[in-house]
This record gives sequence, structure tokens and C-alpha cells, in this order.
Amino acid sequence: MPSDPSPTERWALITGATAGIGAAFARRLAADGWHLVLVARDADRLDAVATELTGRHGRRVEPLPADLSTEDGCAAVERRVAADPPVDLLVNNAGYSLNRSFVHSTPADEERLLRLNVHAVLRLTQAALRPMTERHHGAVINVSSVAGFGPVMPGSTYPASKAWVTSFSESVGQSVRPFGVRVMAVCPGYTRTEFHERAGINTSALPGWMWLKADDVAAEALRDLHKGKMVSVPAWRYKLAVAGLRHAPRRLLHALTRDTRGRVARDPG
Repeated sequence: MPSDPSPTERWALITGATAGIGAAFARRLAADGWHLVLVARDADRLDAVATELTGRHGRRVEPLPADLSTEDGCAAVERRVAADPPVDLLVNNAGYSLNRSFVHSTPADEERLLRLNVHAVLRLTQAALRPMTERHHGAVINVSSVAGFGPVMPGSTYPASKAWVTSFSESVGQSVRPFGVRVMAVCPGYTRTEFHERAGINTSALPGWMWLKADDVAAEALRDLHKGKMVSVPAWRYKLAVAGLRHAPRRLLHALTRDTRGRVARDPG
């Protein structure tokens, strides 16, 4: 297998890169010597993050404003993924949730969720893997969620979208591994980010021990990628939770996770 590019020439593209887990990946990779392409909707915030990382680490950082829930935004990022300098690591982090059940949602909102959580991940992964398999090196990290291992948010389509991300990553990862390319889903639990606030999800009742730090999630994901894992679940407490979600009887799981008001209460991703 040809060796990876030298540390001074490696490029990573990160979506949802201005906050939370995406920003944590950006900080860690810049500190490790990667050049970056950062994707987010807010151009001003994107420029500020790019300037900060360049000043701190001396890496090249390209801001790419794009809304991945739109055709134009997704196509713009696809073009950069396929262009030079080549992207050696793609981190599909951008994601979206709704603080309402399916029966109280709208088709437009549900379709936006699917476009961002599923459609954009599919398109950008495919755009990245074609040149990576030709070069025989490269990797894709798709940020999924512990929520994808079971119907833990009654009435929500978010866990279903993340179940797709995890299954998709494992399936595609097996097909490209013979070419020296890795694909991995990282499945965090509750993480201190802006995600819940933006979705209007009240998490005030959650105990402190349930929360992960975004920097820890990114660091463990990169370690697991290096180990060749296809699914990374940060923190032992969430590894145990995933084991329970996978093996608990469905009737028991439904009883434990059902919100008494019949509405979505929390989102652990």
C-alpha cells in the first residue's frame, strides 16, 4: 500500500466545522499538522474560525460556506472534495434534529433533516471515496449517534437517520478497505455542543456524568480510526449503553424510552 502523504501535505475537510464536534476535529487536526477545508453555513463565523486556526497552528485553512441541506451547497462541497489539493480525510459532521414528533412535524422539515443527515453524507462520502480508492489512501469519518442503535426518541426520525449513517459507514467501509481506505462511524452520546440548543431541546434534567466533551469525542474517534475500527463509541458508559440497546428486548426498551407525554424529550446525539 502506498504511504500516506507527508504530514505537511495532508488535507482534511470537515462539515459543521464552526462548533461542537466539528470544531473539535478542526482544532485537533490543525494541531496535528493538517491543512483544513472548513464547511458551515455562517460565512462570518467560518472566516473567524479559519483565521484563528491559521494563526495558532500555521496551517492553511480554506473556509467554504455552504448549506448542505440544499442542492447548491452540497454540489459546491462535492466539487471541492474532488478537486486539488486532494482531501485525505473527510469528516461528515453536519447534522440536524427536530424537537417535535413526526406527527407534529412538516414534510419540509423532515426532508431537510434527511437531506442533511443522510443525503449529504451519502454524496460527500461517494465524492471522497472515488479518488481515495484510486490513490489507495484516505479516510472518511461520519458522525453518527448512540441514538441510532435504538428507538430512544419516540416519534423522532433523527435516530433512524443516524442508524442509516452507522450502517452505511460499516457497509461502505468493508468495500473500500481492500484499497487501503477507511470509513468509520463515530457514535457519541450526549456531548456539550450547540446542537441541543439550536434544536430547542431542553437537557437541563440530564446529570453531569452523561455529558461528553467534544474534544474527547474527536480525539477518541481519531484513535479508533487509526486502529482500523468501523464504529467508534466514545466513553465506556456509552459503550455499555449501546450493548443494552442492541440486546435488550424491544418491549423493555420501548417501555424505558417512551416519553409519558408522547413527545420527543431529548436527543443524545
